[in-house]
Amino acid sequence: MIHESRRAPRRQVADSVPVFDMMTEEVVGHLANVSESGMLLLANAQLHEDTLYQFRFQLGGGGPLVTGVHLLWLGAANTPGQSWCGFRFLTIPDDQRARIRAWVDAGQDGAAH
Repeated sequence: MIHESRRAPRRQVADSVPVFDMMTEEVVGHLANVSESGMLLLANAQLHEDTLYQFRFQLGGGGPLVTGVHLLWLGAANTPGQSWCGFRFLTIPDDQRARIRAWVDAGQDGAAH
């Protein structure tokens, strides 16, 4: 049995969810998992550790989520030109944070992704 030691529960993203950089309006990658406090991204753009970004993505129903994020770490993925990136949410409106929490919680209950 794997023990989850993160402070906030995470939910795997089953579908392909593109993440857009708000400055360039380009897709920088796709979500791998999300928690109330951050996200794991499989990036196909060159991103830099300890850098702030403004991202937009769609998660479940409702409008797009827009958040400021801090890139905490990155590591090479198996596919050349891609990397795994761990982000912490910095700025996110309370209503959008509540949507993320509800989406994560629904996954914990075995709901469809």
